[in-house]
Order: sequence, then structure tokens, then C-alpha cells
Amino acid sequence: MSSSRTSTKPSLPTASKSGDGVRLNRYLADCGLGSRRKAEELILSGRISVNGKVCQDLATYIEIATDEVLLDGKALSAKKEKLYLILNKPRGYVVSQSDELGRQTVYDLLPDKGRQLAYAGRLDKNSEGLLLFTNDTALINLLTHPSHKVEKVYKVDINRPLRKAELDKLRSGVEIEEGKTQPAGVYVKQETENSMCLKLVITEGRKRQIRQMVEAVNAKVKSLKRLQFGPLKLKDLPVGRWRFLEPMEVRALFGVVRNTDGKK
Repeated sequence: MSSSRTSTKPSLPTASKSGDGVRLNRYLADCGLGSRRKAEELILSGRISVNGKVCQDLATYIEIATDEVLLDGKALSAKKEKLYLILNKPRGYVVSQSDELGRQTVYDLLPDKGRQLAYAGRLDKNSEGLLLFTNDTALINLLTHPSHKVEKVYKVDINRPLRKAELDKLRSGVEIEEGKTQPAGVYVKQETENSMCLKLVITEGRKRQIRQMVEAVNAKVKSLKRLQFGPLKLKDLPVGRWRFLEPMEVRALFGVVRNTDGKK
């Protein structure tokens, strides 16, 4: 989260009002303190402090992994079980909890516990690969916020070989619907007379970004697969299967955001 260094505890940042992390009233509700309205009453009454400072601003957001939240001087922690899992999304599935056209969704592939989880980083219907699901909304906000520049790695098969100038254009940034893309890692893995396999590394998450990037150099994507999201790797997880994350993988996700913060 953003830090203004005005806290009475120099080692801790101040609470954020920018929208990063999770809203304070939601966090208090997750800690078992009643509804969000009840949580707002606690905030306005001055009984809540964040990182050593009384907080009465209802617009405050916190980062669960790093911020210290107290009620009447006693530390709080969310009681809701945090779930984290990844899915190897097949082609043909839409990333949505329901679909008005009756198409199959990725939630059809998840266990009962996964049906209410949110996803981090959408993949379109014709793309496949790694999707992260969790009820840790703070983590999702951290991983997808543009300022953190979390890397996503893709295997991209296209319909023709690209010339060096076209590859360099992709690396430096191309114009798509939402404006010019940020610099990207573009690596040629295989090439034939009528195709090319690329490894693309981007730190953004715009709608159909990679497909638009390839189209910007007058080529077409034949297949697209996300192999990695931050420190998480798809590895040998079969298509259409899911697994829960190991504790060390969850720590690594928070760690990659802290590391990017330190580079600013």
C-alpha cells in the first residue's frame, strides 16, 4: 500500500485512502465484529487504530499482510478461512461465475469451496492456462494493481514468423485500444516457415492485450497459454484440473508485491 511515513510507528506505513488492499470496514466484519455498518460505527467512534494511529476515515483501505489493526488497543485478525487455488483453464471456458449464453465457465471445474472465490487476472474464452482464485480480496488487489507490475508469462503461437523490427516493436510497446502498451519481454522459442512460438512477459492486464499486441504487428494468435502469474507456475498441472496453493506459494505472492514496492 502507499505510505506517507507519518505514522507514530516508523516501521509501519499509514493507512491508505487510494483503494489498494481491502476496505477497513470489510476487514473488521471479517474479524467477527458484526456487519459492515457496525464496523463503521466502531471506526467513527475512534475505537479503531491502524499502525498506531486512531482511524476514523470510512474510506480507509488496509493491507492485511502488513498493516496492524487494533480495537481498543487489542490486535485483530480475520476469522474467515483464506483459500487460494490455481486452475489450468482449458480453451472454451469463460471466466465468469455464470454465463447468460449458457456456456461452460471455469467455476464448473472448481470444487464446492471454490465456487464463491474471485479470480485474479482474466483469460478470454479461447485462451488457456493458469488462473488464480482466492477469497483474499486484498491479495487480488495487490497482484492486479498496475503500480506493482507483477509479471505474467505466456506461450503464444502465431500464424507467421515476425521480423526483428516487429519483435522490437512488441518489446518497446505498441498501440492497442487502451493506449500504448508497456515494454514487454518477447522471446522467440520456435520458428517455422508459417508460424512462430513466442514467450511473452508482460506486467499489465488489459482486455485481450496479447491478442491486440500481435494484431498490431499484422499477425494473428493461434493459441495462447498463461504459464506463470508472479511466482506461481503452472508446471505439470493437467488441463482442467485445480489444486490448492502451498503456504510457501502464498507467502511468495505477498513477497513479490513487497519486492516491487521496494523498487519504487
